[in-house]
Amino acid sequence: MADSTRKSDRHYAIGKKNPNLPFHPAVRAGDYIFVSGQVPKDENNNMIDGTIEEETLATLKTIERVIAHEGAALSDVVRITTYLQDTRDFGRYNKAFLEGIGDAVLARTTVEARAVINTKIEMDAIVYKPLSEVKG
Repeated sequence: MADSTRKSDRHYAIGKKNPNLPFHPAVRAGDYIFVSGQVPKDENNNMIDGTIEEETLATLKTIERVIAHEGAALSDVVRITTYLQDTRDFGRYNKAFLEGIGDAVLARTTVEARAVINTKIEMDAIVYKPLSEVKG
């Protein structure tokens, strides 16, 4: 659901903005949804501290919850960028990612990032979900 920062019917924020952060969980721009970096959280917004596999699956679920506000699903994701705290986790992360993303057709980049703090992983995403499928 969009919040009070709506710019137009085609460009608006999605989800509740953390007042301590200068960005929203996601922004819709036309037929695309741009999801800010998400970390592994449960449905109550509590951080999950687990194995790389657990954190990977939880992060995908976090993205899924964010985009569900616009009627989108992980199958609508067209691009994900993953930031790993430690690239030595890549093989295990990749296996969990394949399990969690299902049969989505997407582009993906994975990089090691020292800015990933208090978690093993962060992901951002681009989703293609035409407004006509949501509104009509």
